[in-house]
Amino acid sequence: MTMRTAPAEQPAPPPNGCPFDPPPLADLLEQGEPHAAFGALRTERPISRVALPDGSWAWLVTRYHDIRAVLGDTRFSSDTTVHGYPVSGMTGGAPHANRGFIRRDPPEHTRLRRMVTREFMVKRVEALRPEIQRITDELCDAMERTEGRERGGVDLVEALALPVPSRVISLLLGVPYEDHDTFQRLTATLLSRTVPDDERAVARSELHDYLDRLVTAKEAAPGEDIFGRLIVEQQRTGGISHDEVAAFASLLLIAGHETTANMIGLSALTLMRAPEAAERLRREPALIRAAVEELLRFHSIIRNGPRRVATADVEIAGHLIRAGEGVLVAVASGNHDEDVFADAGRLAIASPNSQHHVAFGYGIHQCLGQALARAELQIVLGTLLRRFPTLRPAVPVEEIPFRTDMAIYGCHALPVTW
Repeated sequence: MTMRTAPAEQPAPPPNGCPFDPPPLADLLEQGEPHAAFGALRTERPISRVALPDGSWAWLVTRYHDIRAVLGDTRFSSDTTVHGYPVSGMTGGAPHANRGFIRRDPPEHTRLRRMVTREFMVKRVEALRPEIQRITDELCDAMERTEGRERGGVDLVEALALPVPSRVISLLLGVPYEDHDTFQRLTATLLSRTVPDDERAVARSELHDYLDRLVTAKEAAPGEDIFGRLIVEQQRTGGISHDEVAAFASLLLIAGHETTANMIGLSALTLMRAPEAAERLRREPALIRAAVEELLRFHSIIRNGPRRVATADVEIAGHLIRAGEGVLVAVASGNHDEDVFADAGRLAIASPNSQHHVAFGYGIHQCLGQALARAELQIVLGTLLRRFPTLRPAVPVEEIPFRTDMAIYGCHALPVTW
């Protein structure tokens, strides 16, 4: 991960006094389950400095209530163009490049987000469930027919976890699914923490060109999909530009498949390794909704943010964060805060407390697509439990390639058999 070179005016030394060397951000991001490094910080230094790869630093917030305080306070900006924002190579390139609405503050954030909110409301998503189930069943049928499980296993990521959300978001947006190899390859490059800057820049340019062509084609023939509606209702009436439609496309396309795909893979692996929990879900399928919330809390796959910059001096839990200082919010840490989630390192699929997790963020920027992600996880995991009761890893867990090199945690591949 590469940070933007800090401006000449560096943040002042922390007023509270931090006599320790800040730990490298990369060291924290490479932790697997159950986030032991975050646990130590929550206890000893819940708001502390973290070193960024460009030599600058930002505040790292690790406790649940402090995380909600930051994310719920509009004095912490999401705008990547604000001085002091801790920009990474994965947050959009040049700081003044065309940004999606998640990189903006009200009122622009509010105006743009409202343009697509209705497509992701619970009622709309519930109407999609039969189609999500159909896609899931079709892919499971293909898994059952494969002979790969007899020769080292079937990759659950390739066979199911990635195709389900990719096909669903392609359907909603009006993106040809035959282009999935392109946008998945480019997304993987952009979200890698190990790819060189020049390679990431090439991928970003290629994605921009792809989306520009896609929006141009949709402008000529808008369909009955999100992009078609944006073009007809917003672009043609002057509400947004061609480039802003492309920014919507980039955000929704990447966010719409990458996080859910990794949660499906990790959740399936977790249930394979917790046979008692899996069996209980088979006996009591109504528990799948609570189980998904617990899995979201337990895994918390976003490892490099959210990120903010203070636009005024703000005190959080007695700690002063000055205007112009960057903040990284460790949602993975907040979801393992034992002051909120008792025995947080243990999976409890029927816990009523899990619903309070911050895996989708908090405040005005919380995930737009959370209802869709929940539906996909509930359907896919429920179907796997029902149709593949003997599903198990085809290799030792130590041989599963986990995504410690990516901004979004998960499995690069997950060989399974049954």
